[in-house]
Amino acid sequence: MRMMSTPLVQHVLECFIKPQNSIAKSKQICNLTPWDIAMLSAHYIQKGLLFKKPSPLLNEQDFIENLLEKLKHSLSLTLFHFYPLSGCLVTQKTKDPSSYTIFIDCNNSKGARFIYATLDMKISDIISPIDVPPVVQSLFDHHKAINHDGHIMPLLSVQVTELVDGVFIGCSMNHTVGDGTSYWNFFNTWSEIFQAHDHEHDVPISHPPIHNRWFPEGYGPVINLPFKHHDEFISRYEAPLVRERIFHFSAESIAKLKAKANKEYNTTQISSFQSLSALVWRCITRARRLPYGRKTSCKLSTNNRTRMEPALPQEYFGNSIHTLSAGTATSGELLGNNLGWAAWKLHLAVVNHDDRAVLQSLKEWLESPLIYQLGRYFDPYCVMMGSSPRFNMYGNEFGMGKAIAVRSGYANKFDGKVTTYPSHEGGGGIDLEVCLSPIVMSALESDQEFVNATSVSYHL
Repeated sequence: MRMMSTPLVQHVLECFIKPQNSIAKSKQICNLTPWDIAMLSAHYIQKGLLFKKPSPLLNEQDFIENLLEKLKHSLSLTLFHFYPLSGCLVTQKTKDPSSYTIFIDCNNSKGARFIYATLDMKISDIISPIDVPPVVQSLFDHHKAINHDGHIMPLLSVQVTELVDGVFIGCSMNHTVGDGTSYWNFFNTWSEIFQAHDHEHDVPISHPPIHNRWFPEGYGPVINLPFKHHDEFISRYEAPLVRERIFHFSAESIAKLKAKANKEYNTTQISSFQSLSALVWRCITRARRLPYGRKTSCKLSTNNRTRMEPALPQEYFGNSIHTLSAGTATSGELLGNNLGWAAWKLHLAVVNHDDRAVLQSLKEWLESPLIYQLGRYFDPYCVMMGSSPRFNMYGNEFGMGKAIAVRSGYANKFDGKVTTYPSHEGGGGIDLEVCLSPIVMSALESDQEFVNATSVSYHL
């Protein structure tokens, strides 16, 4: 019997988009902070939205041509506000005195890449299978690229892929330029400008990005790195074979988890997200069938903006995140105790991650700069909770109504990576994108504690 081959994404056209207006000379260089530099060996951020085509369509060709032109024009207007995304990375080295610095040249580059592609598949082919199909990785540019590649690759690449009945808009953004908060502020602003009636003039935006990068007192704006060549801190990470699934947790289910965790630990301080993270940590650890004495950990991607004194505004454009080792325990301890015990460990780690802790971690980094290596930074028995259900993902519209799904590319995934999204229905529900080895995923799918907390999410 002949096997049917999976349709391939076909690139139809490619161009480069520059900011609508020229960038002031004072803004042509963007220096990198320790938080930015630490990302040089990680992958680009790859997130995108899947939309239904309007129905009925009188002329499909006119629809896609008009959509592409409007996307390109509004992107150009958006890049005026987010001008570092149109630049490129530059390394500057000197021997006498010895220095090694990396910065963003915001002006001397082609701009952001824009790709129009087609895929002979339907929306149901993307969101109906139990596992996220591998073809989703082809909906993004910069496949397997690391952030240091921003020396020769665009810092932002947008791929618009036309499906039979839908459109996927996927962005790949260099992680040294910004974090998830920065990424979604860019995406939200692009949507806001796209929907504006007047595209010929400057469009007022709700959350203008703040480009004045924050440095610890006594440091910056130039960080001199203790390297002679990028081979000393760059590695190429190849993800292992994993299954990737989207699990939906309703607001009601999460409220029950929170109530259970607080009751079990006789407190009221454990949050909804801490309760959900504790559940995921426990259930994945059980699915891995680790020996009783094996150490396991739960890590949380934490936004430092609100933890600083004074706080950094949410519009701060750049990286301001920390991977918090929120919980560590042996398999026997984690599974021998209840949900509240695990959730309380996560709670304590979060509340203790204050301004003092942030500054201490930066001091340690400056004394011995660390570039995150995906293959070494995360141990094989950890659970890593990334992204945030607080990001405004489903508020983005590009003339096709509300998106029906969020999906991500190959980037920064490994066995134990969990990416969090707001649910499509809103109201406090959360979707989890879970990556696990096939044998562990099968065990998780039959874990009664986990299954009882999940619910079906319908997007069509």
